[in-house]
Amino acid sequence: MKIGAPKEIFEGEARVAMTPESAIQLKKLGHDCFIEAGAGAGAGFSDAAYEAAGVTVVKTAPALFKEVDIVAKVRPPSDTEAKRLGKGQTLISFFYPAQNKDLLELCNRQGASVIAMDMVPRISRAQKMDALSSMANIAGYRAVIEAGNNFGRFFTGQVTAAGKVPPAKVLIVGAGVAGLAAIGTATSLGAIVYAFDVRPEVAEQIESMGAEFVYLEFEEAQDGAATGGYAAPSSPEFREAQLAKFRELAPDMDIVITTALIPGRDAPKLWTADMVEAMKPGSVVIDLAAERGGNCDLTVPDQKIVSKNGVTIVGYTDFPSRMAAQSSTLYSTNIRHMMTDLTPAKDGKVVHNMEDDVIRGATVTHDGAITFPPPPPKVAAIAAAKPKEKARELTVEEKRAKEVAAFKAETRQQVTLLALGGAVILGVGLVAPASFMQHFIVFVLAVFIGFQVIWNVAHSLHTPLMAVTNAISSIIILGALMQIGSGSYLVILLAALSVFMAGINIFGGFMVTRRMLAMFQKS
Repeated sequence: MKIGAPKEIFEGEARVAMTPESAIQLKKLGHDCFIEAGAGAGAGFSDAAYEAAGVTVVKTAPALFKEVDIVAKVRPPSDTEAKRLGKGQTLISFFYPAQNKDLLELCNRQGASVIAMDMVPRISRAQKMDALSSMANIAGYRAVIEAGNNFGRFFTGQVTAAGKVPPAKVLIVGAGVAGLAAIGTATSLGAIVYAFDVRPEVAEQIESMGAEFVYLEFEEAQDGAATGGYAAPSSPEFREAQLAKFRELAPDMDIVITTALIPGRDAPKLWTADMVEAMKPGSVVIDLAAERGGNCDLTVPDQKIVSKNGVTIVGYTDFPSRMAAQSSTLYSTNIRHMMTDLTPAKDGKVVHNMEDDVIRGATVTHDGAITFPPPPPKVAAIAAAKPKEKARELTVEEKRAKEVAAFKAETRQQVTLLALGGAVILGVGLVAPASFMQHFIVFVLAVFIGFQVIWNVAHSLHTPLMAVTNAISSIIILGALMQIGSGSYLVILLAALSVFMAGINIFGGFMVTRRMLAMFQKS
């Protein structure tokens, strides 16, 4: 198959769907790679770099569309690009089929198969193809950088000879991929970070990154697992409680980064005009949901404005494109992983397996049929464990009877073992010479005493494996000590070496155990 990436025609888009590095990997799958001249220039990839990687550079987009079997793009195609698709061709790009129904029908009429990277199901196996998360990660990081560029102070607090600078207070609304990336970046810069999300299960993730989770006292709770990892729309009562909490926080916040966006829906309004008015002059609001209307009432898509009270509101919709080299690298890797699943034999032949959950979920048109929406994700809900029945508490008489029965059983076992052991030793003594019996009895006693000594050591001091090795070493030491009194210098030497080597094993084992335990202790 031939796979090619045209130059993005969306205004201001600098990303490209294929990099020289991803092209090398695609060639290993058996595909031939093509690129439109200048397609990677905005991301810092020259045509010469593509040619060095074995990519064929095509002068124009129409020529590229005619040449290749698979077209890889970043943005959804324009009507002109969609009309260039032919029967049997495959388009891989962000597509947003719920918002582009006319474009979806146009591609279907052209006979093309469309794989929407924004429709990749959020399951473990598909994480390597999750382009939405890749771009959201970059957007969250870039949002903090843009906030710092528009904020008039340090993020971290400082005490200098010229005065004291308080740390910036940052509020992240929404703790998805973009929100968590923003939290990590802001905390690393030294800011005091607060974060809010309607899903209580993300509180632990937020706190583990050094931010403070903003709790909302409300009975309603959401489980992100039931919605594919996304937050579900909130009830009106929850929304009012949420807004009341934000109004309480607004006067203290220096920077607010909103990331709340549900795929296929307009962005919910979470930061209202009165909250902006309550913020201090010089504060900054970064709205990552500006492309879908914005979370802030005053957001203007693709623009930066300043409110009447001096609050800067940034509504850029191209945060990933502002880091085009990194975005292109990650997105092209997502494309390459998708091609790996589409080329299972690595022979350059695409197998569009609609039985595969990932491929089926991402495919929106195939074989002349619109396959959107896909079947619901297979979310395996974990049933709540049934509470174990509490054992009935025994009476004093029952406890005593149980202890007596256990003592009798243990006594019978020990007496039986001693009787069998004595019989075995007596049987051996009837046929073995006296010199052998002397050593044999020493060996038996060493085994018994060594076992009793080591087995009674507290288990917190050693692992079961170390307990067995120490028991064997103790047997060797006890046997060797009883042989040191022998008249033979060779026997004394061997016994001394046995004590030395077994001692190293025991003491070394305990030292290793101590170091292992220290790993779980706070210094």
